[in-house]
Amino acid sequence: MDTEAQPTERDRASRPDSPGPEERSRFALPARIAEWLPGGRITLTLFACLVFLLLLSTFVVQPFEIPSGSMEQGLRIGDRVLVNKLAYRFGGRPARGDVVVFDGTGYFGDGDYIKRVVGVGGDHVVCCDKRGRIEVNGRAVDESAFLYPGDTASSVPFDIVVPPGTLFLLGDHRSDSSDSRDHLGSPGGGMIPLGDVIGRADWIVWPYAHWTRLARPPAYARVPAATGGAHG
Repeated sequence: MDTEAQPTERDRASRPDSPGPEERSRFALPARIAEWLPGGRITLTLFACLVFLLLLSTFVVQPFEIPSGSMEQGLRIGDRVLVNKLAYRFGGRPARGDVVVFDGTGYFGDGDYIKRVVGVGGDHVVCCDKRGRIEVNGRAVDESAFLYPGDTASSVPFDIVVPPGTLFLLGDHRSDSSDSRDHLGSPGGGMIPLGDVIGRADWIVWPYAHWTRLARPPAYARVPAATGGAHG
């Protein structure tokens, strides 16, 4: 008499090469959803891609179309830039020279804006010196590499100290930019809180012929830290 135990149905189901109920359910769910959707797997794949792009745009990068000539000649009307939304997360902060996109509601007007960071919290920003240059913490900044041709640093004189936690922002096309200079008497004094910065514009991605990386200009590298080391 054969006394060897015969494998039961339960034994066969528990073998390593046999998918368990949870594994079968995991793979069966997308198939069931695909059967339910018009278009089947193609529709499901397109929907998954849409969700991925939505999450990418919400948390990582976001396209932004240049709406005006305030950042010419570097950024032209209709250019599309990619905004790095992680640039200032996890301890990072905007630096002088960065091009940032921010929510100007209540400060510049409704909507999002793109400008260049000229002063961070604690900076003393003055315009202009005898040679028509902006001074930050006593050091003149040569902006000729990115200012719109023929523009001066500013036709509006100012002498301000940037409050902690805020930014002083200017457009590169100074004669065609409504920026911190124009809102010194407005709520917030023309400064933008760090919390309203959406991210840093890192790349021009459209049109293709204008594809380039937006590097921080070296003009601000020699600016000393604000007195007392204050930073926004």
